[in-house]
Amino acid sequence: MNIYEAHLGSWKKRVEDDDNGFYSYRELAEMMGDYLVEMGYTHIELMGIAEYPFDGSWGYQVGCYYAPTSRYGTPKDFMYFVDEMHKRGIEVILDWVPAHFPKDAHCLGNFDGQAVYEHSDRRRGEHPDWGTYIFDYGKKEVQNFLVANALFWIEKFHIDGLRVDAVASMLYLDYGKQDGDWLPNKDGGNENYEAMDFLRHLNSIMEKRHPDAYIIAEESTAWPGVTKRVEDDNGLGFSYKWNMGWMNDFLEYMKLDPYFKQFHHGQLCFSLSYYLSEKYILVLSHDEVVHGKCSLLNKMPGLTGDKYAALKAAFGFFYGHPGKKLLFMGQEFAQEREWSEMRSLDWFLLDQEPHQGIHAFIKDMNKLYLENDALYFNDSDVMGFEWMDCERAETSTVAFVRRGKMTKKQLMFILNFTPVAHEQYTVKAPCGGTFREIINSDAPKYGGQGRLNESPIKAKKVTTVKKKKEAAYELTCYLPPLSVVVLEYDYKK
Repeated sequence: MNIYEAHLGSWKKRVEDDDNGFYSYRELAEMMGDYLVEMGYTHIELMGIAEYPFDGSWGYQVGCYYAPTSRYGTPKDFMYFVDEMHKRGIEVILDWVPAHFPKDAHCLGNFDGQAVYEHSDRRRGEHPDWGTYIFDYGKKEVQNFLVANALFWIEKFHIDGLRVDAVASMLYLDYGKQDGDWLPNKDGGNENYEAMDFLRHLNSIMEKRHPDAYIIAEESTAWPGVTKRVEDDNGLGFSYKWNMGWMNDFLEYMKLDPYFKQFHHGQLCFSLSYYLSEKYILVLSHDEVVHGKCSLLNKMPGLTGDKYAALKAAFGFFYGHPGKKLLFMGQEFAQEREWSEMRSLDWFLLDQEPHQGIHAFIKDMNKLYLENDALYFNDSDVMGFEWMDCERAETSTVAFVRRGKMTKKQLMFILNFTPVAHEQYTVKAPCGGTFREIINSDAPKYGGQGRLNESPIKAKKVTTVKKKKEAAYELTCYLPPLSVVVLEYDYKK
């Protein structure tokens, strides 16, 4: 699962600086579909499709839950979009918002003059930070409205999955609220029992009626059992959970000056201590490139050349780390400006060599992902990942292997997060035999200087202290500055 997250209105616009200068669903189906196939993505996740009143909400303040937005055409046009994606082998995921809704008079609030969909007590029924109403999940009619809506998108529009927005705000009664502005549950806690029951009910119904559909949680806390089955220890029953803990730690690490990375090595490695606790999707989403956070490229420290090299190394870790993948549009060619819903992506950047290099690198990493089940088959199995080295904080380097269902075509990732080259980098190897470099982010076609390992690398047996200890192996390669090197090997005992 390799997801391209997109906002239809700003991927490309027909007319810039025009509130209505959008391409239609039908036009976008052809353009986006062909682009996703060319780039090697398997899924597209669409922001904000259910009709919404305010462009600046990006579709996360829904006005009409049962209507695709008319900004890009009719419901039949949207059906055409989904069909065209499916023809190309691309599955479609929609962002779905059962957490809250806007207070606009023409929306669901005070529907018949009183609270119908929302809780009547503002301490349960309003989000003070967002200025929206909260659904009253304790009402059966509200549960039925929302479950039916989820089924509507999957059954009528053949959507393959839903990404449930702001799940944490549903689960915690005190989410975004000060003391005195929220009501505890019957046991005095902050857990929203009604929301928990609703989510379990939703996921149980979906599993029975559409077992192949994905229901994905955007859940930003350590709430336990988000992707456990409802029948197992009261799990919430989601298919996957966004790994936002990894995202926050990793991006904070990547922002650091290379010298200071050695003191924050744990931020890079910590996520590998809990990656089996849920079924995760690694996300580099739209929320990380807006509101003053800057683009992924401009999060990288250093001068211009180092920024591009560091971004490729960051993407290398992203693809190698266990978990499904999600990347927001524009980052695949190193968009420089923050994203805005008001304008197109800066596609003209693809006329410039550094951006062409990032684009080619992402395309090849997507191809590697598609062709090597080592990168996805054992995402949720301890066999799928093993550190070769995570203890060289002083050099900010790491190495690990990814294993698939076969002993052949296993992968070893070696990463360097500083601008210092290692001409003879020796590291533990998973076995003996020959290792062949298949990706090096310093390759000229990616905008690098061509410091490659062109000859096969032999892993050698090393002497161990304990006589009965298993045989140990190590290999030596050239590790360029700010780089990822990917080696392919066949496992041999």
